[in-house]
Amino acid sequence: MNLRDQLKEILPDILPRNPAQAIKGTELIDLVKNRLKQDYSDATLRYHFSIMSCDPSSPIAKVEQGQGYYLRTATIHSMNSARNLFRNGESRGDGGAAPGSAEFDLAMERASKFRALVQRFLESVGQQPFVFAESFSVDAGANQWRVPDLVAVEWLTAESESEGPAMDKRRLEVHRRMGESPLRIDAVKLRLEFEESTLLEDLFQTLSSSEWANAGELIVAAPITDERVLNEVGRFASRYGVGVISFGLPGDVLDDMPEPAVIENLAEHEFDSFRKFFSIRRLAVPAERRDHDWQRVVESATENPDFARLESWISRCVLEERIITSREFEDLERAAMKASRVVA
Repeated sequence: MNLRDQLKEILPDILPRNPAQAIKGTELIDLVKNRLKQDYSDATLRYHFSIMSCDPSSPIAKVEQGQGYYLRTATIHSMNSARNLFRNGESRGDGGAAPGSAEFDLAMERASKFRALVQRFLESVGQQPFVFAESFSVDAGANQWRVPDLVAVEWLTAESESEGPAMDKRRLEVHRRMGESPLRIDAVKLRLEFEESTLLEDLFQTLSSSEWANAGELIVAAPITDERVLNEVGRFASRYGVGVISFGLPGDVLDDMPEPAVIENLAEHEFDSFRKFFSIRRLAVPAERRDHDWQRVVESATENPDFARLESWISRCVLEERIITSREFEDLERAAMKASRVVA
């Protein structure tokens, strides 16, 4: 196994998720050397850290302003899915922002930040976000209609504790005996802004990708003031039951936000200070269905990796009778993969 492949296997077990806890290069070299199968010079390792930190498919990321490395959460999958949050013109053939251009990179950065903000907002209102990332690639256009950008899970059997929501096992058992689901699932589509020419497409994608969930929501970053857009949203929502929310975040405000990994790791009181920049406006209330179609999730899991992870995550919470966050679930999955490698 070459050095790069060894580092891809080793680094996820060493690097912290939080950029605020980033490990400096010298310390990381010492930690990595103990795990490598052969000796490499400090200069070679430092060079690989630098090169890999520029590769979106690698597990290592470098702090933007400062020193140190942390575990990359913006993988190539999540970057592909972030593209769906903005319109780059490719589908309309008008040129748009070409991948690699400054305009494209700016839109990608805004999309990644907005998704992180939505995740933290959902957590702050008692919902557990789960990102659909692996479903999207450059040529996976059909999945824009089949799957959401993320789902928001609300446990109806949750009770509040100082360290976060916990499962009320008695209520969970009552739901089981009555044949009722212990949770509700909202399927969410995200957009940086509305464009009048693609508005209906965005709304219909939200409807299509949420058919199996309790409700469908379209969350938009930018403020919406155009009366024609507001009227169209109202008509569509009243007919099809799709919910629409604007966060009232202009692009220049998103530009001033910290990188996504920092947003994801903000303490509750730190995130509260960010909420003053939001101007959340409910444009349409979703029509809630009586229940979600869990069998659809199970069937979709056989062919879609995101539905497979969603099914595994929720099933684990129910079987272990505890509420596991999606990030905690990812850590557990990573630990299980590490253990399997050791056994092999």
